[in-house]
Amino acid sequence: MDYKAVIIGGSAGSFQVVTRILNSLPKSFPMPVLLCLHRLKHVRSGFVEALSLKSNIPVDEPYDKEQLKPSRAYLAPANYHMYLELANRIALSTEDAVNHSRPSIDLAFITAANAYRQKLIGIILSGANKDGAFGLKKVRDNGGVTIVQDPNECEVRTMTQSTLQLTPVDHVLTTDQIIKFLNKL
Repeated sequence: MDYKAVIIGGSAGSFQVVTRILNSLPKSFPMPVLLCLHRLKHVRSGFVEALSLKSNIPVDEPYDKEQLKPSRAYLAPANYHMYLELANRIALSTEDAVNHSRPSIDLAFITAANAYRQKLIGIILSGANKDGAFGLKKVRDNGGVTIVQDPNECEVRTMTQSTLQLTPVDHVLTTDQIIKFLNKL
């Protein structure tokens, strides 16, 4: 299968997992990596820089209507929803919070699932609420590959357990297994 994008959602306990994933990807990773992570909405700097220090691919906070490129990671900006458009572009919004979150993992995943359909890989990591569960279901409904971090490995299991209760997934993997999966692409 020729995948077009990877989208990763996480909250409490996901930062270290994301940094390990980004550190493991080759500089020539063949697709964009979209990151929708819950973070403090009033802290505008430091997060992308911290991820960039550990990443083999560039990590950016995208601007509205930015064209996605392979071998790059795009982190949803603090206090903005990140949507994926059919034209392989990112759209940003300050609409109301969803599941008490902005950025909303559900909204990012739903729009990515509609844009990429069976060419999307969706990954849900550790987190303290159910945001992302419905979004990963939409990835599955549209034929994409669905991965959930093994809840036994998560610092906070709520997000992964909520996802597993809502929908069957293709893979429940440890961080090391997620890394191996992505590096086989």
